Amino acid sequence: MGTTWSLHAVLPPAGAGQGVQAVLDRVVGEMSQWDEASDLSRFNRAAPGVWRDVPAELAHVLQAALAIGRSSGGAFDPALGRVTQQWGFGSAGPVERAPDKVQPSGRIEFDLQTRKARRSEDALLDLSGIAKGYGVDAVAEWLLAQRTRHFLIEVGGELRGEGIRPDGQPWWVDVELPPDWTGAGWRIALHGLAVATSGDYRRGFEVEGKRYSHSFDPRTGRPIINGVRSVTVIHRSCMMADGWATAFTVLGPEAAMKLANEEQLAACVMAGGREYISRAWAAMLD
Repeated sequence: MGTTWSLHAVLPPAGAGQGVQAVLDRVVGEMSQWDEASDLSRFNRAAPGVWRDVPAELAHVLQAALAIGRSSGGAFDPALGRVTQQWGFGSAGPVERAPDKVQPSGRIEFDLQTRKARRSEDALLDLSGIAKGYGVDAVAEWLLAQRTRHFLIEVGGELRGEGIRPDGQPWWVDVELPPDWTGAGWRIALHGLAVATSGDYRRGFEVEGKRYSHSFDPRTGRPIINGVRSVTVIHRSCMMADGWATAFTVLGPEAAMKLANEEQLAACVMAGGREYISRAWAAMLD
């Protein structure tokens, strides 16, 4: 996943470190676009228009990604891989100049009953906006299966907390702020909850002396320019928090808040020097 992980746990199982790493390695083995042997990479190399079997975990994440895409009007799209490749942000590596012509992402179809998927000719599967969150959930479920009830797992800044700390407090975490943000930050109690943050300050790339956001709008095929600095979503599932944070980043503050309220999601968007919070987020303050 190109990042680090950390675990705080009360009475962790024997070999917890190796166990967590094994779970994350399994996720990478199915969903990494940088691992040529992954199930995702093999899917992308397959002929377009041909239905292919999809492993169970990859199918679970793909189904969630497509659902978020439908609900967000295309602001999230797991078929974005060719677009990110064009801009030098995919497995093929960086590019020296911006593409002369870009097009919106293609189409991925998924049949839940048969657990098969196929892609259009101009589509490459890319789950980088949701797979890391799923990795957090996968580790959490493994720990729960090992009868570890109290822990905080973090993968690349996405977190999920279960149970409580030894001092009886919930797992308190601070939301990361953009480097030049002047407002106060948020502190969240993760007790059976997960949190994911998407921010333009975390990752980006430079082409011909111009810096671009690492977040792409699937509808235009271009990096976003809507002024969003950071989006944080709180959810029971870190996978869903991760995916929705990506979608809200693309939508921009006003549209993101409207949709977050419709979906009853706890979200905070930092843009234009101010904070926007959804009704579900505000309700957590009571």
